[in-house]
Amino acid sequence: MRGLLHRGASIGPTLLPHVLCHRSQCTDRSGRDRGTEAPRRPPPGGSMNVFDRTMKRNQKRWAASLQEHDKYDYLRAEVGRRVADRVYDIARYAASTTLDHQRAFTQHLHLRHSVVERFFLMDISENSLRLKRESEMPTHHVLGDEEFLPFKENTFDLVVSSLSLHWINDLPGALRQIQQVLKPDGVFVGAMVGGETLYELRCSLQLAELEREGGFAPHVSPYTAVTDLGNLLGQAGFNMLTVDIDEVQVHYPGMLEVISDLKAMGESNCAWNRKSMLHRDTILAAAAIYKEMYGNEDGSVPATFEILHMIGWKPHRSQAKPARRGSATASFADLSKIGLCSVPAMWFELLHRVLHQGG
Repeated sequence: MRGLLHRGASIGPTLLPHVLCHRSQCTDRSGRDRGTEAPRRPPPGGSMNVFDRTMKRNQKRWAASLQEHDKYDYLRAEVGRRVADRVYDIARYAASTTLDHQRAFTQHLHLRHSVVERFFLMDISENSLRLKRESEMPTHHVLGDEEFLPFKENTFDLVVSSLSLHWINDLPGALRQIQQVLKPDGVFVGAMVGGETLYELRCSLQLAELEREGGFAPHVSPYTAVTDLGNLLGQAGFNMLTVDIDEVQVHYPGMLEVISDLKAMGESNCAWNRKSMLHRDTILAAAAIYKEMYGNEDGSVPATFEILHMIGWKPHRSQAKPARRGSATASFADLSKIGLCSVPAMWFELLHRVLHQGG
């Protein structure tokens, strides 16, 4: 599925890129060259520690404090509607929780009391949780980290996550925790960004840095590939899996507006190996490359977001199970023994017309 959004006064992108800083000065107050500072290193003791979660909490706190924070919810609202559609296709649930990212209430608005009776809204940022909206559902706000869910096992009928899992260090562990807090026959409905997200921005920055600085650093967060997602869900204990892909393309006046909106969404890069600043001439070169390679005839530039949707169920004895191996009563080899005389005359006549339609 492909969707298009056009950025007027209040439309832009989302998801996980970088905070790119204009480098107007090269030294700090002590006289040290900020461009030669040592790269950030994750604290020792973790095999999966790609993102600085403290930095992400600070980014979200700042974004939630903006006076016009609603202005930057366009993509999250669009994905939230698509996630809600998948919830409506399933069933009615008594208790639900959402492990949503900043401004999680956007998705909340698309779920009704007829579908979810009680709603638990969780976020890592206290400022984000304070951005309340009126809802017909009884709602409980929970301050917590998606990497360490503060819920008991077998608590919820439904867990929803919309555009939050891409900042998780231990994604397999987070999926296992989600499976544990679900009741038997409970369902997890999630959406996260995929590997082709913001490829225009990624390529433009890399080419500009290679040309101006002789090398490039990562400015866009690493993503999970769709080919890995099904395996991760299966390893976490889910069954009856569904994984599909949406593509949403947002149009901006230019590359600088893309970066500005990403920062205002709290979606700046928080990887430990991120580059703290980018030269001004490199940014201008990247903007020119972006417009030249990907620009539209009307002068705008696209930003593409690949959205991976997933549905997984916690096992229960009432669920359909595959037949026992070897229990089949017919073989594919037997199909070759079926003659034309066994095909109804009407089907044969229809096949004849199709094959000779152009004759």
